[in-house]
Amino acid sequence: MRLAVGLSGGADSVALLCALAQHSRELGLVLHAAHLHHGLRGEEADSDLEFCRDLAARLQIPFHEARVDTAAEARANPGSTAAGLGPRGGNPATGKPAESIEEAARRLRYAWFRELLSTAPLDAVATAHTLDDQAETVLAKFLRGAWTEGLSGIHPKLERPAAMGCIIRPLLATARAEVEAFLNAIGQPWREDSSNKQLSFTRNRIRHELLPQLELWNPQLRTHLANMATLARDEESWWQAELDRLAPQLILRGRPVRGGGRATSEGVALDCTRLAGLAPALERRLLRRAAAELGAEPDFAATEALLSLALSGHAGQRLELANGLSAERTPREIRLSRGSHPKSKSAGAGPKSKTAEAPLETSVPGQIDAPAFGLTLKIDLHGVKPLSGPTTATLRNWRSGDRVRLRYSSGPRKVKEVLEQLRVTGSERAVWPVLEFDGRLIWMQGVELEPEPGLIVTARPLDPQPDV
Repeated sequence: MRLAVGLSGGADSVALLCALAQHSRELGLVLHAAHLHHGLRGEEADSDLEFCRDLAARLQIPFHEARVDTAAEARANPGSTAAGLGPRGGNPATGKPAESIEEAARRLRYAWFRELLSTAPLDAVATAHTLDDQAETVLAKFLRGAWTEGLSGIHPKLERPAAMGCIIRPLLATARAEVEAFLNAIGQPWREDSSNKQLSFTRNRIRHELLPQLELWNPQLRTHLANMATLARDEESWWQAELDRLAPQLILRGRPVRGGGRATSEGVALDCTRLAGLAPALERRLLRRAAAELGAEPDFAATEALLSLALSGHAGQRLELANGLSAERTPREIRLSRGSHPKSKSAGAGPKSKTAEAPLETSVPGQIDAPAFGLTLKIDLHGVKPLSGPTTATLRNWRSGDRVRLRYSSGPRKVKEVLEQLRVTGSERAVWPVLEFDGRLIWMQGVELEPEPGLIVTARPLDPQPDV
């Protein structure tokens, strides 16, 4: 097996690399080391890189390295789930909170690991997460109000599609104290990351303040939290298999039509009578699965509101939830849909359905207002002279055969496959917007593409028309 160890220079990753190197022959391993310089901490990070490079050379292990600008990436990508315990402001085009340095660093690290697995002769990447990391993660997830899947914490193995390698965590059952004892026993030094002591980071506050206080109540708390992750992971695995079996029977596509059957339309539905006969745990999970099929992740309060609408609501009652998720109660069903539903004083006004639109063009630099998508796209030039070639960009619906290059991907991907990964379904999928320039797709809603040199594309919600 060809295995790369994610090597930061810290005690955990150094111990993992050294332990595997000692037993590589009996384990049948061909070891590599992989270090990502995050562009943070200046000379300290440069010294970490040198330390890791020297360690790999001493162990006679191939060394992979790369550099990224994490701070710039965090500023440019304010659209992922918050890593902290509260909102930090966000991206108005997505409604999601801003990305933290911790988040950006993790995203970039795993993107690079995936790139290595796609381009280097590797079968897997090993990260050195320990039992302590697991305990900190589970506690952080609990404080944010995570569901069972969140309390499952760090998984021992991250599966990827066949022949694309995987990411493993061999030290999840090993305490950090055991790691340091092993390194001291073999006389192997390691690097200390000064940022691990900065209490501005959520994980560091949990590690240095909260966990030590809680351990005064129960010294075995870290082990108990790690055990909780194992239990939650197994429970979640069972539930997912059960939902895979039941969801096709209970989650309905489209709307019922006179004479039987259902018409193809945006959204999904559940029969409220059938839903009411199930256990509460299954009711909640089915509603969340239905929302997930529309790309939404309702929190506990939103899920309870959906459940109340389904079990005790009346026909015609509606809910407008976060991130564009809407629910409507009919005499028999609760129907979920996703999209913008602006308020209107007209009694007959309702949400506008997306339909295929004629392509919208703009000069570059320039701006496109697209009411059908509820978006304004702005295309700017950055650090280049005025264009001498094509000067027009086109916003259009994606077409069969379209391909995009995702950031840090090894090659172009079919838009159809990307939409399947995003779980975009129904009529929304048929008209998903992309931006074409000079024969290439340089923007696609909901994903981060490889930057186009000299061009910056920004998206924001289209300013609503005032009520009249």
